[in-house]
Amino acid sequence: MTTGADIIAGKLHAAGCRHAFGIPGGEVLALMQSLDQAGLKFVLVKHENAGGFMAEGGWHADGAPGVLLATLGPGAANAVNVVANAWQDRVPLIFLTGCVDQGEAESYTHQVFDHQQLLRPIVKASFSARLDALDVMMEKALAIALDGQPGPVHIDVPIKVAESETAEAWSDAFRCAPVTTAPAAGADLDMALKLFARAERPIALAGVDAVNEGASAAITEFCRKFNVPLVTSYKGKGLLDENLPLALGGAGLSPKADNHLLPLINRSDCILLLGYDPIEMRINWRGPWGQDAPVIDVTPVLRTHGMHAVSATLRSAVKPVLERLGEVRDPAMPSWASGEPGSTRADLDAAFAPELSGWGPGTVFHTLRAILPADTVATADSGAHRILVSQIWRCPMPRRMLQSSALCTMGCAVPLAMGHRLVDHQSPVIAFVGDAGLEMCLGELSTLRDLNIPVIICVLVDTSLSLIELKQRSSQRPNVGVDFGETDFPAVAQAYGGHGVWVEDAETLSSQAEAALGRDGFTLLACRIERRAYDGAF
Repeated sequence: MTTGADIIAGKLHAAGCRHAFGIPGGEVLALMQSLDQAGLKFVLVKHENAGGFMAEGGWHADGAPGVLLATLGPGAANAVNVVANAWQDRVPLIFLTGCVDQGEAESYTHQVFDHQQLLRPIVKASFSARLDALDVMMEKALAIALDGQPGPVHIDVPIKVAESETAEAWSDAFRCAPVTTAPAAGADLDMALKLFARAERPIALAGVDAVNEGASAAITEFCRKFNVPLVTSYKGKGLLDENLPLALGGAGLSPKADNHLLPLINRSDCILLLGYDPIEMRINWRGPWGQDAPVIDVTPVLRTHGMHAVSATLRSAVKPVLERLGEVRDPAMPSWASGEPGSTRADLDAAFAPELSGWGPGTVFHTLRAILPADTVATADSGAHRILVSQIWRCPMPRRMLQSSALCTMGCAVPLAMGHRLVDHQSPVIAFVGDAGLEMCLGELSTLRDLNIPVIICVLVDTSLSLIELKQRSSQRPNVGVDFGETDFPAVAQAYGGHGVWVEDAETLSSQAEAALGRDGFTLLACRIERRAYDGAF
């Protein structure tokens, strides 16, 4: 006989899910068993936050929604950060929580609070599972998680619902599919066609929605055909191979990069926003051009952010719009005849070159990019190092640099890398993290040990919250609460069954990175850099 948990697990399997992450409690034992029996490998983590980021890493690898399982009370509360990240960073995450039955909750209060009330502000939807309606609930939950801008969906599962047998009829298929929209006829489309047809200096800015649409090939063909330079958000890196001359790299948090990119964008007479969501961008991208700027916004959803003005809004997928725009312009028509995008790219390369001293965070990132294979997946934790590596690291395709760039939370890089490698099995992965960020998730090194997967961790060790310390100094405030002692990270890595080494020069870094590619287990490269090494870097 089928249980309620069996239906929930079966629908997740039908949607392509093959892993679930989390920490069990007594209230989710039936769910965990059903997930396992349905073909979803349960991965035990040391904190629900890390489990959610591992689930996200897996989604980037295979496209199936992530699955996070938590018990009631503290388990659900522990996951709030990663659920908020999924909300802001557009990640389809099915968050399953166990709960006591409704009648029992009226007179039993231990660990009991309203999970749905807690989570509703940071999820696309929250469901309370009910017998005889589980199939339709799961169809809704999966469709909502994947539709438009992806995001988290919460499902609260009472113990009795999970454990009880049910005669409910259900389908072991997932029937919902995303809809690809095309631009509607009207004044906005006419305006967009007119702007692009006559533009002498078109430029494109692409972001997370273009990545989630899978629009890389269409954007690449369009940019190369019409000689349109491309700037991306950090999540959009690789939509156009960043080794190509038209790729101007990522933008979002670096004032130094903005000083080169924003003047070029404001020189444009046709700014194409291709699936660009400014939730990733710092305040300098609020009103980055004038109210009358020639801006075409191609978006799958209604934009309510108010960050910038546009001339025309096309509610559409990216590819159909690019096809229509391509119909009204001769590829031979000159674009940026004075060569400004090429000059800007050269200026950016010079601005983010390795340190003249021969060692520092910039040298670390350039050295590792040169050594590691082109298809390496890099993850970056929040902090000063993330801003710099996002400007330096070149991605040949989308989803080759993963990070929390909307919520910008710490403690994400290592589990993101773990989840991707666990699901993908192919591409090398490297996690860039600061020493404080690594301290937040050291327990997951034991998860890495147990999974025995080859993840490279590059930790930048400067015994300070460098980005906050820099802001502290720039606002002429005293040094308070940003400095700490040095942890022997190589010794910690070895204690957890990995390989760890101190690194203080580029030659050692190169040799150790090459050796790491040949190991079955994880490698921790502890790169010791000077205090204030990021001053003027980004």
